[in-house]
Amino acid sequence: MKITGTFIDEISHDIPHQNWGRQEWEKDFGHMQKVGIDTVILIRSGHKRWLTYPSEVLKEKEGCYTPPIDLVSLFLDLAEQHGMSFYFGLYDSGKYWWEQGDFAKEVEINQFVIDEVWAKYGHSPAFQGWYITQEVSRKTGAIIDLYRQLGLHCKSVSGGLPTFISPYIDGQKAIMAAKSSLTKSESVTLREHEQEWNEIFSGIRDAVDIIAFQDGHVHYHELVDYLTINKMLSDKHGMSCWTNAESFDRDMPIKFLPIKWEKLWLKLEAARQAKMDKAITFEYSHFMSPQSAYVQAHHLYKRYQEYRNTL
Repeated sequence: MKITGTFIDEISHDIPHQNWGRQEWEKDFGHMQKVGIDTVILIRSGHKRWLTYPSEVLKEKEGCYTPPIDLVSLFLDLAEQHGMSFYFGLYDSGKYWWEQGDFAKEVEINQFVIDEVWAKYGHSPAFQGWYITQEVSRKTGAIIDLYRQLGLHCKSVSGGLPTFISPYIDGQKAIMAAKSSLTKSESVTLREHEQEWNEIFSGIRDAVDIIAFQDGHVHYHELVDYLTINKMLSDKHGMSCWTNAESFDRDMPIKFLPIKWEKLWLKLEAARQAKMDKAITFEYSHFMSPQSAYVQAHHLYKRYQEYRNTL
């Protein structure tokens, strides 16, 4: 199983910024291409007041800051140069749906963002899809309505470009980054996971095309069973099923460091056994790039390249 896509985590709330400019990003896209990546996904275009592009809508409605560089334009240019597909990640208010339970407000502000972004960047041949950035593990609040409304709006303005989500599994390692613990005592059962996501898929199947579950929240020996359920449900509802192979380590007390190669290999093997359609990662630039701020990432890049050369 090869990793052929990566998120770009330029607006993060739990991973240190690398302070890259155009030169560093140009170099990293070259490294991505060498490692076989053909898809890049902006994980979020904005979070709270921080933005990746100068959004007039979000500056007016949310008081967002003007960024020093238009990263969306840069990423689209680099994706086009390297023959990659770019998926645009929507805006995460960090408050309406998450803190206040106001899913309708989250949808409303993102519909303005979708219209603005398509008018501004939709001409780019690299713009090949949309990522709905709000992440859940269970049937939380009005999440079905949120996914459905945003997915359909993305499709309506862009002529049907594909949409996808990357939820997580409510396993024992599903711990908020701000907490010091690494595991919790309770977790979702296979049956509960199947029942809840069958209901979610039923409600969003005409609005969301691709499901890419994060793979880091259950123990390694449990993973293939959950991935198999994800694949079965995706096939049932006519969706593509990717795996989001996390390249950072959730087992360490320091959050978050590049993952041990053996662990990433185990997760890719589980994805292969479950017959996933594609493997993407969160995320290459911090945790797998030879120019990452983490030296461990440089070595993970070498181990992964050795693995690719055996396939």
